[in-house]
Formats: sequence, C-alpha cells, structure tokens
Amino acid sequence: MPRSIADQTDEELGGPGSVLVRQRADHVELDRLLHELQGTAGRAQEEVLTRIDRLVFSHAFAEETVIWPVVRRVLPDGEEVTLRIEEEHQEVNELVAALEAGGPDDPQRPARLARLVEVLREDVRDEEDVLFPRLQERLDAAELRRLGRQWALVRRVSPTRPHPTVSRRPPGNALSGLPLSLLDRSRDVVDAVVRRVPAVAPAGRAASRGLAVVAGLVERTPPARSGDWAPTSR
Repeated sequence: MPRSIADQTDEELGGPGSVLVRQRADHVELDRLLHELQGTAGRAQEEVLTRIDRLVFSHAFAEETVIWPVVRRVLPDGEEVTLRIEEEHQEVNELVAALEAGGPDDPQRPARLARLVEVLREDVRDEEDVLFPRLQERLDAAELRRLGRQWALVRRVSPTRPHPTVSRRPPGNALSGLPLSLLDRSRDVVDAVVRRVPAVAPAGRAASRGLAVVAGLVERTPPARSGDWAPTSR
C-alpha cells in the first residue's frame, strides 16, 4: 500500500517545489491553527477562524482548479476519488457560510464548529493517505514540481472566502475565480482596516457588505455554476 505523504521526506515527494510538499506544508499550518482554535471564544475565536478560512479556501480552490483535473486524467477512478473530496470541500463552504450568517450567539455554532474541524481533518487524511500517494505513483518528480508551480500561482489569486454555490470543477470555478478573488481580497483589506481603526468601522462594514453582495451575484451566475459532474454545489 502506498505510504502517506505525511511519512515521506521532501526528496521522496519530488523536492521542495513539488505540489505534494506544498500541499503538506499547508496541511501542517492548518493543523496548527486547528489546535489554536481549541478552547477559544469570542473575538479570539473569530480571529483564528479567519486565518483558517484564508488558508483553506485558497488552498482548496487551487486544488480543484489545478490538481483534480490531473487526478481525473491519470487515475482510473479519478472521478470517484475527486468527487468525494469535492463533497468535503462543499461541506466546508456551507459550514463556514452558516457560521458567518449565524454569528457568535447562534445556538448551532458549537455543533457547526465541531463538524467543521472534523471535516477539515478528514479532508487532510483523504488527501495525504489515499489520493496523493496514488498521484505520486503516476507522476515523476519533474511533473510534481511543475504541478506545484501551477498550484502555487493559482493559490495566490484564489478566493479566500466561502462560495457554496460555485461549481467545484472547471469551467465554473476557473471562470469565477478571478472576480471572486478580487472581491474577497478587497473585503479582507477592508475588514483588516476596520479591526485596526474603529473610527472607520461603520463605513468599512458597509463597504464589506456591499462587496459580499456583489460576490453573491457573481457566484450565482450560470457560468460560475457550470462544470459539476455531480451536484456538489447548490
């Protein structure tokens, strides 16, 4: 049985630039943040969740855009394998969207938060223990490094917030990625200013809500919803 990428050296995974090394580095950071999240409440919890969101959504979007099409091409059961992980990504989108909508006083928040942590950990294990070792068997080190460069480039321009109605597959995610990334990252900047400068909070929150409305319109357009092989998006 193939070894988990968690148990291999960087060299075994294709070198420092390999997509497998890059993925594992994000997973290590996610694990650190999930541990930091334990026992938090109020503003401290929101701040950790924000860092988790910014990591998770850009990471997953780049996977769906760059890596999963390769998996579907090189693995005989690639459709089935990537669909399972796409469903996990979809659940993460829905859980985070529900947490944001419900706010800190939502009675369902503890259960949703616990499920979010559970799904994120399941997703990491599915990728590191099952999917990536099989991809490693099909691609040589040069191909893994080339895929790593592509993934890193897309990750830098990927959305940073949940978009549950966007397709988890091309062309929908590719078509909506750039406009949603611009909107999300603009909101990230506005929200950071609001946290640092309370005097601008009312105007900043209004601007952030306006950007969220525009993002909602983008993600519900027919092009953004095209490409799902199965109904992972709503």
